[in-house]
Amino acid sequence: MRRVNGILRQSQKALQDLDLLKVLQSEIRHEQSHDRFQNYQGGNPGDFVVDWDSPASQDVVLRRKCESGEEVAVSALLSPITFRNEEGSFPRDLLMKVCVKKPGLSPVLQFDCGVFSKDHERLEFNIHSAYYIPSPACLNPSAYRGPSFSSLDPNLQDALKEYLLARGIGDDLTNFLVIHLHRKEQTQYTSWLHKLEAMMAKDD
Repeated sequence: MRRVNGILRQSQKALQDLDLLKVLQSEIRHEQSHDRFQNYQGGNPGDFVVDWDSPASQDVVLRRKCESGEEVAVSALLSPITFRNEEGSFPRDLLMKVCVKKPGLSPVLQFDCGVFSKDHERLEFNIHSAYYIPSPACLNPSAYRGPSFSSLDPNLQDALKEYLLARGIGDDLTNFLVIHLHRKEQTQYTSWLHKLEAMMAKDD
């Protein structure tokens, strides 16, 4: 009787695994036949050069050196998914750090920024915070680095946005990052599905 029960449990497990395999294969076909971002223009990173973009990582890092000698570094990744976006818009916002360093000086200006889908046609760029870091080598978590960006005088907020715009943090770059990271995530998701499919097929 125990042997019969064991055979029945194995058969039930095999059927469950087969069902999961079929669902995985269906999801893979769906992802491969639907490019959710094909109708969006990819943008252009301009003078920025991709410094880091591992297929296994969720982030991307770009750098550029301005004619003035300033160094600008941008790191970006997608935020956790939200459910406020309407059908057809980007499902994930963009989180972005921008660091600006002047030649010959140790201090760094760091801007924590966000890019989100305002509507089906336009992306909105916001600065969440602006930090003054005396030196990248000695970061003190308790040190005062600056006030909340929203508490700044509106004229100063606008001036800081213009400061970033003059250093290439504009629509072309943010469009490039949003499209690139969403497509990267879709590729990573499809790769993950393939790995599960291979594991279940082998067990089967």
